Amino acid sequence: MRGPHNIWRLIRTGATFERTGAMKLVLDAMDAPKPLRIAARVLGWPFKWLGIEGDPAMPPATRALTALGPAYIKFGQVLSTRPDVVGDDLARQLRVLQDRLPPFSLEEARRQIERELEKPVDEVFSELSEPIAAASIAQVHQARLAETGEKVAVKVLRPGIERAFRKDVDAFYLAARLVELLSPSSRRLRPMDVIRHFDGVVRGELDLRLESSAAAEYAATTAKDDGFRVPAVHWAHSSRRVMTLEWANGINANDLEALDAAGVDRRAAGERVLQMFLNHACATAISMPTCIRAT
Repeated sequence: MRGPHNIWRLIRTGATFERTGAMKLVLDAMDAPKPLRIAARVLGWPFKWLGIEGDPAMPPATRALTALGPAYIKFGQVLSTRPDVVGDDLARQLRVLQDRLPPFSLEEARRQIERELEKPVDEVFSELSEPIAAASIAQVHQARLAETGEKVAVKVLRPGIERAFRKDVDAFYLAARLVELLSPSSRRLRPMDVIRHFDGVVRGELDLRLESSAAAEYAATTAKDDGFRVPAVHWAHSSRRVMTLEWANGINANDLEALDAAGVDRRAAGERVLQMFLNHACATAISMPTCIRAT
């Protein structure tokens, strides 16, 4: 799908960043060199009226990325974990992208579950809640297994997510080439390699069977480690677009105020997570702050 049509996607991106007021904010946060700033404004400002308006209630950067679609949202999620790259203020803005995006309907989720598991939802789950968290690729529901009554978490991919990602990631490759051309100093950061890695990670996350396998493998690897536990996968109720896990209560690792209020020793918890990472080469899905919880 790579070709001249991706120029339009970049123009649409620049126009949306201009219309939402995010362009200068992002360029300043990333300390973009002058040639890159000029190119970004040329791509965006004349076409500002063509940009997507987004939700005015959101901060500019979050508003722009959410309006542009799932690949942009996912890239924003990645940047939200890198305040060293985008600065503390922008990273804070982007954290909302990790698990608090607009969900798709419960009715659509039920249709996908039935299609994937090839049986009525009520035969699998006696209860299925409205979405409790939604991100760029999927959303999560609390449910209860009809057979045992066990409380579980059900992750369901967004409808049409595969095609949407493919279209937008193609435009990212063109953007990376332009960055390398207009900002020679950025070549040391290897923008094309970054996008290739991002593309590979996303492709893996679009098949929940791979995530389920990684979770099961990681659970086995860390089974004897004190103070750490990976929720068990329910394989009979999981597929390419649906993943069912044992329910786990806890506090998000990036909710520092809640951790302090609960009396969690943040230093000890941080050292434990780092030790686990170094000992077991943590998978990318585990390293997202909203995937780590203190109990």
